[in-house]
Amino acid sequence: MGNITLDTWVLAPLLSNPMKLPTAKRTKPLPLQWLLIVPFVLQIFAAVGLVGYLSFRNGQNTVNDLVNQLMEKTTDVVDEHLDSYLKIPHQVNRINADAVRLGLLSLGDRKKAGHYYWKQMQVYDLTYIGHTSPDGTGAGAARYDGKTVTIDDMVSRPPKNAYTYATDADGNRQQLLYNMDFDALNEAYYTNVVKAGKPIWSRIYTWYDPTGSIPPYISASAGYPLYDKDKKLITALFSDVHLLKLSEFLRNTNPSRTGQIFIMERNGALIANSGTGKPYRIRNNKIERINAIESYDPLIQSTAKQLQQQFKNFQTLGEIRNLQFDIERERHYVQVMPWKDAYGLDWLVIVAVPAREFTDEIDANTRDTILLCLAALAIATLIGYLTSSRITRPILKLSQASAAIANGKLDQQVEISNFKELDILANSFNQMAQQLRESFTALEQTNTELEDRVEARTAELKNTLKELQRTQAQMLQSEKMSALGQMVAGIAHEINNPVNFIHGNLTHVQEYADDLLNFLQLYQEQYPNPVAEIQAEAEELDLEFLQKDLVKILGSMKLGTERIRQIVLSLRNFSRMDEAEFKDVDIHEGIESTLLILQHRLKAKPERPEIEVIREYGNLPKVECYAGTLNQVFMNILVNAIDALEEVNAKDNPGRITIRTSVVDSQWVEVAIADNGPGIPEQVKQRIFDPFFTTKPVGKGTGMGMSISYQIITEKHNGKLECFSTPGKGTELAIRIPIQQQAKF
Repeated sequence: MGNITLDTWVLAPLLSNPMKLPTAKRTKPLPLQWLLIVPFVLQIFAAVGLVGYLSFRNGQNTVNDLVNQLMEKTTDVVDEHLDSYLKIPHQVNRINADAVRLGLLSLGDRKKAGHYYWKQMQVYDLTYIGHTSPDGTGAGAARYDGKTVTIDDMVSRPPKNAYTYATDADGNRQQLLYNMDFDALNEAYYTNVVKAGKPIWSRIYTWYDPTGSIPPYISASAGYPLYDKDKKLITALFSDVHLLKLSEFLRNTNPSRTGQIFIMERNGALIANSGTGKPYRIRNNKIERINAIESYDPLIQSTAKQLQQQFKNFQTLGEIRNLQFDIERERHYVQVMPWKDAYGLDWLVIVAVPAREFTDEIDANTRDTILLCLAALAIATLIGYLTSSRITRPILKLSQASAAIANGKLDQQVEISNFKELDILANSFNQMAQQLRESFTALEQTNTELEDRVEARTAELKNTLKELQRTQAQMLQSEKMSALGQMVAGIAHEINNPVNFIHGNLTHVQEYADDLLNFLQLYQEQYPNPVAEIQAEAEELDLEFLQKDLVKILGSMKLGTERIRQIVLSLRNFSRMDEAEFKDVDIHEGIESTLLILQHRLKAKPERPEIEVIREYGNLPKVECYAGTLNQVFMNILVNAIDALEEVNAKDNPGRITIRTSVVDSQWVEVAIADNGPGIPEQVKQRIFDPFFTTKPVGKGTGMGMSISYQIITEKHNGKLECFSTPGKGTELAIRIPIQQQAKF
């Protein structure tokens, strides 16, 4: 663009004077005032009509979208709650089954079993946890009134075989509350799960206390049959949930003032609803569950009837449906969501919302919008007429000045008007001719200077990049040498003791061996009748002690040499310098090698006690990784943890490092290394992975250890490295890498 002249770049379109071109026959020109008023009025009129129509149309669409979104959000919340609330009983059953297999829960000791279930009731929001054995005995803990936990104990078969005890704050049995007949082996919750032979839900059952001391009880029982290796039934485990609590949840979830959320079974029986009406009735001192079409709430009853009429029966509802019904001459939006689980539950979650909750305000807003648009049309028409007449005169002068500029006369001056906006336009016209040539000249000069500055800056950035790369390489080498120095120090410390020990005992071994050989030779010469001289020699040497001590010394020497082998092997496992490619590696082996190398730093010192290492290892598979660089990450994190613990120097709070390993989502391995040190402030934690950032004194840290570790985990292993720290409580570094690498570098 540097070679384009002012005439060709700026003035070329203007210099083609349209007044000199041949013109076609022109129609009678319209006044500018009409051109300003008529289109403006037509636009306002069209806008008013369009706004009115769109307001009505958008109002309807908004209602539909809003209701659908609201119902979808509500059903999502209910679905999530049902999933989480109803899977707890089965989780508890699996936990108790594992406890029985591991011997942590003894079914024969019903007292201890009841206390075990009592403790679980303190953790889980359930109404009953327990077991029933094939001989009719069993134990459990219950929360029938929703607050107090009691312990149940069943001995064989009726009569008077079921006992219910009150408990103290520690779960110990107190006074006997009830003693009744209870044949558990003939109850549906037991027979159903035994017949199924797998974890299932039994049918919903009810219980009512006429005295009123315990509220009405409607519960679903999750059963788990436990078999031995010969497929013989050991016991049936049970965990119950109180279904009436679902009604309380639905009431808190319902976003509508007059709408309803209710849950029912496929046979139409109500389970829970968000209204004040109960999903049951009391008849003859018994609880009777009611169907949705018999509900005391008119909206639930009408909605259920509409669904039954449209779909014949509730069994055909196999997917989410959004419907609209007229109930009592009023439009209602209804969403039906089937909900199932893996253990036999098959329910329908239904949300019904009256349309009037949303349309009343929207209709009022639509009417107000139309009225305001009509008023704006009248006012805009009047103002347009008044202003157009005053605008035309200054515009005409601007038009004449523009024509002169089009002819290349840049020294035009436009008269200033009384309008601020037109004044700005006039001033712009007055300055344009003068600034065009000056601006073009300045633009060329600026372009040349900019190119020179870009070249200089590019060269400077290249030099800076090379220097940065050189510095980074030096820092990486320095960090490697630092890690190597720590390894050498650890190896020297660990090897010194066993070597000295072996060296100190070799002299005794030699002496004992010579004495034994001499004695044996003398004994052979005099055998089979030892003379007094041999007997005296044997007593002087204390042959029995010599034989025992020789064995001990040789054993100690073996332990010492084995210790040396372990240290050398740990050094090789840590460095793994011969493995330059991905390889399946035992993560625990690398961690243990690193810990062994750092053993001298973990031991007690005069200023602090020994640092305890807690291993919480999971069952990990072989992990595909760069073993050497991954061990370097373990070294950097553990060294930082030890440094942090040494800063505290608290003898009353010994240092502790916890190492946890686990498999996440069957695709990742996570290694978490945590310490109980002083923690990291938030402003420091945000920069912990930045290159060259360190809080250690000069000469003790380079600031590259965690940066290199972050690069190794994220770039070389496609993983994650995160830091979690609370000042005063400690720090945790979490490493997560894939078990199998998708792309190898």
